[in-house]
Amino acid sequence: MSEHEAGRTDLDPAQVGLRFLSVAHQVRETVDQHMAGAGLSLSRTKMLRVLAERGALHQAELAEALGQAPRSITQALQALERLHLVTRTTDPTDQRRKTVTLTDTGQAALTAGEQAGEQILQRLFGSLDPRRLAELETLLTAVDTATTGTD
Repeated sequence: MSEHEAGRTDLDPAQVGLRFLSVAHQVRETVDQHMAGAGLSLSRTKMLRVLAERGALHQAELAEALGQAPRSITQALQALERLHLVTRTTDPTDQRRKTVTLTDTGQAALTAGEQAGEQILQRLFGSLDPRRLAELETLLTAVDTATTGTD
């Protein structure tokens, strides 16, 4: 961005916001594709990360930790189980409850997926010089702060 562009006062906040959403979507898609190329999508990585951090969880607890409805993660967990990344066992006291556990294979896949995600983020944001990266951090903090007041 040139000095002229940085000093513009005729920018429409809604248009800038839409551009931000578009770029954020592109970054997410790029990260997801890169991670999937390493064997694990971004959404699957999130699930495995929660299990790695919290240990075995009931399926409903995992869904809550991810901010999703329990039934919405069932298919994803079935796929992870088929890939031997997690195990699901029935609770002996309540046959309807399933406990989800990260396997060693799942931990290895999580590590590889996170490394792939970090590599692409380093490449994307490492293309910014340190001053621009600091500016972006400041701007993101401001937008993040503004979103807390919109609920």
